[in-house]
Amino acid sequence: MTVRLLVTGFTPFPGAPVNPTEHLIRHFEADPPLAGDDVAVGLAVLPVDYGRAIPALEEIAADFRPHAAVHFGLAKEAKGFRLERLARNEIAARIADNAGNRPQRSEIRPQAGHAPSALPLAAIETALRAGGHSVEWSDDAGGYLCNYVFFHSAAGLCRGLDAAMSGFIHVGPVALPDVEDDTASMDFNAFVQGAEIVLQTTVEACREK
Repeated sequence: MTVRLLVTGFTPFPGAPVNPTEHLIRHFEADPPLAGDDVAVGLAVLPVDYGRAIPALEEIAADFRPHAAVHFGLAKEAKGFRLERLARNEIAARIADNAGNRPQRSEIRPQAGHAPSALPLAAIETALRAGGHSVEWSDDAGGYLCNYVFFHSAAGLCRGLDAAMSGFIHVGPVALPDVEDDTASMDFNAFVQGAEIVLQTTVEACREK
């Protein structure tokens, strides 16, 4: 079985002029992960824009029809990998997106509940810790675009993702080559290695289903 795995990151956004998840996707475009392991990997950098993020996600997912989708995002206060258990049905952030949109606090889908991650989070935690990575747990992916994309994906609201094993993982600041950041909790190589562990564990869980 060839597992189709979709992996996404985000562009920079207000307050975060560098987004390591964008650099992760660009790295994987040049050096695809899980090569030779009967895995097809789809990659996308999503815009931090309420009007464009979901159409961009659907554009790749509708053609690719992934078995699993792993969404990465930046949480500046995280230390290492933060495993998100729950996509909340709400927009709550106070900051504007890259297009200047600042939606009012509201439900994303009226009268719907929250949506849990379907990723094998316990196995991911075990594998990351075995690889020497810091791991945190969270039931709140924020009220901004990360949670917005996570909810649409986990709740089956995106064309092409309705049957996918979907979830979201935040990472803290990452020390990128030639970019100084004294808040970084890991370097880029460690980020790539940890992300590959996440992807491999997710693929293994897909094969066991």
